[in-house]
Amino acid sequence: MDWFYRTEPPEAQEPKEMSVLPDTPLTVGEVSTIIERLLDDRQLQDIRVQGEVTNYKHHSRGHRYFSLSEKGGGSMAAVIKCVMWRSDADRLSFEPEDGMEVVITGSVRVYSPHGSYQMQIKTMTRGGAGEKYLLVEKWKKELEAEGCFATERKRPLPPFPARVGVVTSETGAVIHDIRTVIARRYPVEIVISPTTVQGDVAHREIARAIERVAGHVDVVIVARGGGSFEDLFPFNHPDVVRAIATCPVPVVSAIGHEVDVTLADLASDMRAATPSAAAELVVPDRKDLRLALRDLRGQLGATLLSRVSRAQDEIAALRDSLRPQRFCRRIGEKRQAAADLSDRLERSFSTRIERDRLMLAEMRTALEGRSPRAVLARGYCVAEKNGIVVKSVNAMRENDRLNLRFYDGKSRVMVERVDHDGNL
Repeated sequence: MDWFYRTEPPEAQEPKEMSVLPDTPLTVGEVSTIIERLLDDRQLQDIRVQGEVTNYKHHSRGHRYFSLSEKGGGSMAAVIKCVMWRSDADRLSFEPEDGMEVVITGSVRVYSPHGSYQMQIKTMTRGGAGEKYLLVEKWKKELEAEGCFATERKRPLPPFPARVGVVTSETGAVIHDIRTVIARRYPVEIVISPTTVQGDVAHREIARAIERVAGHVDVVIVARGGGSFEDLFPFNHPDVVRAIATCPVPVVSAIGHEVDVTLADLASDMRAATPSAAAELVVPDRKDLRLALRDLRGQLGATLLSRVSRAQDEIAALRDSLRPQRFCRRIGEKRQAAADLSDRLERSFSTRIERDRLMLAEMRTALEGRSPRAVLARGYCVAEKNGIVVKSVNAMRENDRLNLRFYDGKSRVMVERVDHDGNL
């Protein structure tokens, strides 16, 4: 086997001579523990090994069991048993098979119940394609950083496309399958943008084919039949991924089989397991549309009948309300209501007038009680000197002429003497 991880062996030590065997024999478990401790050597941990798969078994629980042998080593080739647990095997992008050359990464462990050792595998790639697998992983990180795989840039497919673009080889079953499905489901115009789908320059042609058709259709299918990792490698190239990510219309990818996932699949707006499945995604099924139209027609008819029935009820109600007898009765009711309102207003007005009249009478009485004439009528008079009311004897002198105003007239007098209260 070819070992990709190597360290220098530990310095040789002189063997220690055992003079006497131990009195108590070791148990099988103790021997197994010693073996396990010896296998913990870091030279056997996290190593990469290349070899040929033999005795491959895909367990029903998802685990993979197989042996790895020297490729072309014949019957004398070195062999090591291997196991790949389901948690790691589920990440495989291909299904191993007997005779396939692979590169594995894992650690050597002892399996105590059988007293044997095996490699527990973490990752597996196809032999000879290891460098390309690493390159794809590098591209994936770069394109992911650019946002080519971002979920938020995924677009919904148009519900009723007028033109469907297909980027694939112009020969083979892919075109036939897509045409057949679209013709059966929802016949629309198909615009084929032919390209080679494998080879050293295929990625350039695929990218140009996408760009060439994008402005003339409503949706694009990028398709290819099944193939090996090498066959599908052009669909991992950044040129193809960027062409899909920047395409102005939605892109559906149908590359390889369902288990094969390329970077182009990650960048597309939707992925289909097969070209036929892609054709089913991009166009509706006219049978389903006919059923939907039939249901809508039934709902529309029921809605119209319901509205007509309601309108008839409204017309009948209006007709009843416009009958002469009812009309006259309603006029009489309105006339009576108007008469009642007039009576209430008249009573209210009369009550208001009477209340105002009484209020005015009370105010008149109050004003008359406070008027100067009322005071004068009680036996008082007002003395005026030179048109000024005399309020004090200090304002008068002997021989002054005064005007005296009584409640019923006035007189003119002359002052003969002025006496102050203090002199009385």
